[in-house]
Amino acid sequence: MSKKVLSLALCATLFALCVPTEAQQPARIPRIGILIVPSASIFSARVEAFRRRLRELGYVEGKNIVIEYRYAEGKRERLPDLAAELVRLEVDVIVTTGAANSAAKKASATIPIVFSAASDPVGTELVSSLARPGGNITGLSIMAPDLDGKRLELLKEAFPKVARVGFLWEPSASRGNLPLTEMEAAAKSLGVKLLSLPVRSLDDFESAFARAKRDGAQALITTPGLLVNTQQRQVLDFAAKNRLPAMYPESEFVEAGGLMSYGSNQADLWRRAADFVDKILKGTKPADIPVEQPTKFEFIVNLNAAKQIGVTIPPNVLVRADRVIR
Repeated sequence: MSKKVLSLALCATLFALCVPTEAQQPARIPRIGILIVPSASIFSARVEAFRRRLRELGYVEGKNIVIEYRYAEGKRERLPDLAAELVRLEVDVIVTTGAANSAAKKASATIPIVFSAASDPVGTELVSSLARPGGNITGLSIMAPDLDGKRLELLKEAFPKVARVGFLWEPSASRGNLPLTEMEAAAKSLGVKLLSLPVRSLDDFESAFARAKRDGAQALITTPGLLVNTQQRQVLDFAAKNRLPAMYPESEFVEAGGLMSYGSNQADLWRRAADFVDKILKGTKPADIPVEQPTKFEFIVNLNAAKQIGVTIPPNVLVRADRVIR
């Protein structure tokens, strides 16, 4: 056999040996970035629902998926830097909520973004429309204006003698003055005097609480808002100290010691966000995934909180609760 033939045979053998070696190279593990304003403790149940659904879909953290967590610890000014970190890490998708939605969108126009909750995704220009989001972002909307009225209705039903209700809300949120307008309409139909307690910054809470006491608030109600959420403990302590029956929009307040809540099931929204992530990782573009709206709502009552402030929840209201904390 000639040297040329031997050389060709050797090359062919080496090539054959190289092919399976290259084929066995481990595939790139997808990275998911999670960008959240509050602390990890406040959102632990929601994030765990997200992770649990990922496992059901076949994604095991640390094996075939990596999750990068970024919490702003209640400081919105940190969001741009945290979002930039995720972009530098070249994550495959970013999951956000609340104020982090816009921060992520500003950080990247190419990395897919899934928002687990947005109060008005069209009005805040996150998406072009619910049916056709466009761009690199989609997710779940929690825009349900009639929920504020429903919360007040449940509060009045539980405490029929309540005539003056303090309404803690954020004028600077995406819906502007709409929450107040809607709540005033609901209060009028229920024969309740609504005491507006707007908060635009951390410095406004003490004056809002002082006004509630001065004007004789007999109960307290809040609407969804980042600022109020980050001051959860302060709000809960005020209601407990002044023995005010209170209604909140999110279950975390009740789980932390609040009296009642009614709103979309946040853990379910995060669970559904995992399905969005799964579709994107499998090749679907965010622009082609319609924004979904909440399908599960829950009414939660904390009997320990009721005992603490010396009130009794009527049986006809208690029986309607989806969950009772004893």
